[in-house]
Amino acid sequence: MRTLLALALLPLPAMAGTPEVVNDHILPATDRFTTAAHALADAAGADCSASALDAPYRQAFDAWMGLSHLAFGPLEQDGRALTVAFWPDPRGLVARSVRGLVADQDPVVDDPAGFAEVSIAGRGLMALEQLMADEIGDYECRYARAIATDLATIADAVQADWQDHAQLMLDAGQDGNDRYLSAREADQAIYTALLSGIEFDADQRLGRPMGSFDKPRPKLAEAWRSDRPLRNIELSLAALRDMAVALSDDPIPLTEAAFDNAQAQVAELQDDPRLEGVTDPTQRLKIEILQQRIRAIGTAIEGEIGGGLGLTAGFNSKDGD
Repeated sequence: MRTLLALALLPLPAMAGTPEVVNDHILPATDRFTTAAHALADAAGADCSASALDAPYRQAFDAWMGLSHLAFGPLEQDGRALTVAFWPDPRGLVARSVRGLVADQDPVVDDPAGFAEVSIAGRGLMALEQLMADEIGDYECRYARAIATDLATIADAVQADWQDHAQLMLDAGQDGNDRYLSAREADQAIYTALLSGIEFDADQRLGRPMGSFDKPRPKLAEAWRSDRPLRNIELSLAALRDMAVALSDDPIPLTEAAFDNAQAQVAELQDDPRLEGVTDPTQRLKIEILQQRIRAIGTAIEGEIGGGLGLTAGFNSKDGD
């Protein structure tokens, strides 16, 4: 009897907020991206000059940062995440693909079905950024419209597929659900995406332009031509924080404090949107501090959310980038 009483008094594992993550974080993010992608396609159809595309392009990229960390399920399917934003790109495949299509004046840009078969490095937000950085002539205009239309099509597919995938996550463990055999598997997928997103910000979005002290590589930063490297980190942290809060049913003060510290450091770097300061010792120190603070978020998440829910990080499609 005493044993049973002692067991009853032990703290129970916290419940994961998978329904909250799905309904309040993931599905709204897919809706925002779909809306922004269609706005970009409409803008390109009306005026494909770089100046006309600038605002809708930025809004589409902003919306993408709200779900780019969800590297499982519908975004993992058919390489959609990389098609939307082919990065990291250490071999410069985006520039080569775009220049190749332009040099050949490839008519595939006039065929939506054919364009969907083009190399993913020649499609998506990164290819459009490359186009917008150069002079846009008649062919480039048609190419820009093809990219924007393709992005809207992908966004529609992701949105529709997430409606189905969301139900699979919410029905985890139910009879006939072969994707998530238990609620824990759904929790695990979200938790892994959360930690992987933090690691991606630290190791890729910051690590690539940082390079080494002797050989910084600012031109490897994500979407540097459109001044997005720091903004992408800022928006990614905001999205990941939103997901972390939704995932844990209990307060997570250590995790929230870690996010506060990292976001405060982002504010210290607002005068360096391209992270070009990696080449300057003083500014580089500020960027290194940001990287350390982002990694500290991961540590806090592991202890506070992972420990509370009894979860550990699993494999993610971003692993090994």
